[in-house]
Amino acid sequence: MRACIAGWGAAVPDQRLTNADLEQLVDTSDKWIVERTGIRERRIAGSGETTASLAVEAGTAAIKQAGITPEDIELLIVATATPEQPIPHTGAFVGEGLGLRCGSFDINAGCAGFVYELVAGAAMLTVGGLGHVLVIGAETLSRIVDPTDRGTCIIFGDAAAALVLEAAPDDAPGILGWDLGCDGSATGLLEIQAGGSRLPSTPETIAAGQQFIKMQGQEVFRRAVRAVVDSATVALEHANVGVDDIDWFIPHQANVRILEAAASRLKIPMERTIVNLDRFGNTSAASIPLAIAEAADEGRITDGDLVLLSGFGAGMAWGSVVLRWGRA
Repeated sequence: MRACIAGWGAAVPDQRLTNADLEQLVDTSDKWIVERTGIRERRIAGSGETTASLAVEAGTAAIKQAGITPEDIELLIVATATPEQPIPHTGAFVGEGLGLRCGSFDINAGCAGFVYELVAGAAMLTVGGLGHVLVIGAETLSRIVDPTDRGTCIIFGDAAAALVLEAAPDDAPGILGWDLGCDGSATGLLEIQAGGSRLPSTPETIAAGQQFIKMQGQEVFRRAVRAVVDSATVALEHANVGVDDIDWFIPHQANVRILEAAASRLKIPMERTIVNLDRFGNTSAASIPLAIAEAADEGRITDGDLVLLSGFGAGMAWGSVVLRWGRA
């Protein structure tokens, strides 16, 4: 059996935070942000929106688009670095909101989270004999960003997107190959220091701002490009296809310079690289499925297309997937 994409959906908050807005909050400019990141605006969750509520909206759209009902979903996986709360897992809230009673769990692999859950969901679908698995990437990163830190507040946004995986014969469209990896020596490059068992939250950690995300941008950039290129190369080999066969490259939407550098080294033209971070910023685990959903809705991705996905983020974790687009 093979896991193919049967449906997709996305949810983004209405509220926009533009570069002009940020110019009023921190020492930055639209020109500086665009030149270094390619981002012009990002979506910010409102007071009534959470990681789970966005995930429910995206999941509902994906289920409807797949032409099935919630009862047909046999497993739910939510990838997020901004969970609804520490306990229980975010999937419990999302499953309740969708009316599911199947098993569910969360994956936190940072910005590589969606690729990880896509591989896990496909494996459990094909090995476990399931019919449909729902995978959702959802984030409210604005809740963990220091609004005074211009190195991070300009980058991150909020969103959710979902795919329905459907069982298909092994000669049908679907996932053809993948690669996952993590270099734990780089954990300090992108992290939230406080709030876990190593450093529980205290008045002192909060006063020091250790509940906010911290990033060493230049080193993340350097490692990310190499990770994307190496991982994508391995996934292509596992899928037994060449880079010239790829119709669309959909990388994690972190920084346009990373995307351009990775695409260049892979010898994939930017015309075949999906980019939407200028309008949404870095939405971590939601970024790849959000780009997929938008490109599919626009008709850019069509049946039979070979698609290369590649994510990278905190950990430092990375992952790539090669899939042929189309239903069973």
